[in-house]
Amino acid sequence: MQKERLIPLIVACALFMENMDSTVIATSLPAIAADIGTSPLTLKLAITSYLLSLAVFIPASGWTADRFGARTVFSTAIGVFMVGSIGCAIATSLTDFVFARILQGLGGAMMVPVGRLVLLRTIDKSMLVNAMAWVTVPALIGPVVGPPLGGFITTYFSWHWIFLINIPIGVLGIFLALKYIDPIKSENPERFDLVGLALAGAGVAGLAFGLSVAGLDMLPWQIVVALILGGAAAMGLYIWHARRTASPVLDFTLLRHTTLRASLGGGFVFRMGVGALPFLLPLLMQIGFGLSPFKSGMVTFASAVGAMGMKTLAARIIRTFGFRPVLILNGLIACVSIAACALFTPSTPVLLIMFVLIVGGFFRSLQFTAVNTMAYADVDVSEMSRATTLASVNQQLAISAGVALGAFAVEATMALRQSAELTAADFAPAFVVISLVAATSTWAFYRLPQDAGHQVSGQKVTALQGPHAAQTAPSEGTAEARDQRLN
Repeated sequence: MQKERLIPLIVACALFMENMDSTVIATSLPAIAADIGTSPLTLKLAITSYLLSLAVFIPASGWTADRFGARTVFSTAIGVFMVGSIGCAIATSLTDFVFARILQGLGGAMMVPVGRLVLLRTIDKSMLVNAMAWVTVPALIGPVVGPPLGGFITTYFSWHWIFLINIPIGVLGIFLALKYIDPIKSENPERFDLVGLALAGAGVAGLAFGLSVAGLDMLPWQIVVALILGGAAAMGLYIWHARRTASPVLDFTLLRHTTLRASLGGGFVFRMGVGALPFLLPLLMQIGFGLSPFKSGMVTFASAVGAMGMKTLAARIIRTFGFRPVLILNGLIACVSIAACALFTPSTPVLLIMFVLIVGGFFRSLQFTAVNTMAYADVDVSEMSRATTLASVNQQLAISAGVALGAFAVEATMALRQSAELTAADFAPAFVVISLVAATSTWAFYRLPQDAGHQVSGQKVTALQGPHAAQTAPSEGTAEARDQRLN
């Protein structure tokens, strides 16, 4: 029982460190740039280099965990992230800083999917919803906490502490990981697909980076288009290559599992809509309402409160209703909470704004917990490392696409209104657009059988009836059928 409680916290702390660090730097760029002798615009390379490193190395995480053991790779990834953090803190030039951020990206690329793999291999499926609730929280509150924390540390202390605070967290994480995580690794690791890694890395990097900077005026549009098309071409070549290799780094054959396919497909669309929120809300608060970065961060932090409140109720809700009803109804409620942000104006009471964000944070967090947990309901233990790698790449692309979607919606509104300067009125249509996009995810969940993922949710399947109920006899290839054959 102690291990079942500690391991989710160990993984959650490491993921919080990675999620927060990827956003905390944004508000500190001017101070860092002045210190190392460059411009804030040039220092945007620090953000993009991190994203690129993350995208390139994620596909290698599954094989690495199988080959060297999830505990070893997870602990090493924390160590690499810490070394990168120290490098950022002591950097005296742009080159040093960018190199340190690339090193952080390498550590982060291994921490996220391998941390999730540690959970899947250690926690019993009946306890997985509770565990995933803890792991979901960092992904939601990291982007919210990051900007105000970065502004606070930079204003009242020094920007160097943004990176140095990772050191005690990392040391504790490594100690606990080595103490409580079992050294599980594959007995027969597959051959490493170097060609596949190169193609998948180029594809994911091109798509993720291209989508992240689309509409942000960081690069000429010709380069952005070239990045996206180049990434798509590389991914197309990878798919062709994957069909001809026995151990692809991104195994798309896993999509034969209904629950994993719905989780990745519906989750991508929902995450794309929600992924635009951390980009749009701070801009609305600061540019539209004239709040300082710190005050803006304190308001948007309300969604983190809602996310934290969810973790104690997620398992009970999912166990009572099952994945399918929760994903459909809760998903629609979460989308309504996103659309409600379109009603915010400079005269809207701050307490009302915070209430809407708290409620929205609760339902979005429940949705992510359900999506992330259901994904692995039918996946065999031998497939877990490849499934977590596929899910991590999916999430990275969805978040990048979400930022691009939000930026495009705002720019389109400005063009239609023939507005040369960004105002609060330009954000309202964007919130409606991203909520509608996120709402389309419910179609993927509607097509699920009523008892989808019941092995994980604990839902009582005997009472299920209706046109979407699964067949009583498990079909060939499902987790139930495999369990029956083994028994």
